[in-house]
Amino acid sequence: MTMDICVAHSQGGIAYLLMQALENTLREAGNPRHVVCLLTQVEVDPDDPAFQNPMKPIGYFYTEEEAQELKNQLGWEMREDSNRGWRHVVPSPEPKHIADISLVRTVIEGGAVCIAGGGGGIPVVRSARGTRKGVEAVIDKDLTSALMANVLGIEHMMILTSLSRVAIHFGTDKERELGKISLSELRAYHAEGHFPPGSMGPKVEAAIRFLDGGGKHVIIAALEEALPALRGESGTHITNN
Repeated sequence: MTMDICVAHSQGGIAYLLMQALENTLREAGNPRHVVCLLTQVEVDPDDPAFQNPMKPIGYFYTEEEAQELKNQLGWEMREDSNRGWRHVVPSPEPKHIADISLVRTVIEGGAVCIAGGGGGIPVVRSARGTRKGVEAVIDKDLTSALMANVLGIEHMMILTSLSRVAIHFGTDKERELGKISLSELRAYHAEGHFPPGSMGPKVEAAIRFLDGGGKHVIIAALEEALPALRGESGTHITNN
């Protein structure tokens, strides 16, 4: 399957699991609120430089021999990933427009929980006539989330990951976790190179863009600590000041 179809499949399949879990939890709490999933197309620029320089690793890890065989057979671009093996890499263009964002707004204003933009959105390009077609790419999910939140006028965003807090000097004896921090401080750390592209980089970049675009508060926290993070007891809290 092409990458746009793969993203569409994952959007629908994962959203089903989330919808059922969320609605079951709401019902147990006596809340009749519904949960809705919208398959979300995200437009990208066909001339985005990412299409000439695939960098986004996806799928399985392979040995160098297996990677070379896949490259020869399927034409895949293969690169070594942090000394852990070889992986298929694909373009990761910038999200430019959330297709049918008005429908997301309608669902939210109707009181339902809306799941949208899964996997960064189904990557599409639009012709001069307004027609769309899918492309071979994977859009960064955090950047798509930040763009959606800005367009919808949302003031608070939470990014859930595998770490409790953002850290500087990560993995060294100087490592320090960040609790409450201003946008200007985060921007300075980002410029110093503390957040590599393959790990915390996209989440920090998304937080900066969201706050630059009118947001007021970002939380980056571990999935298992979502509720304590909302209460201010965990996570990295970034404010626009």
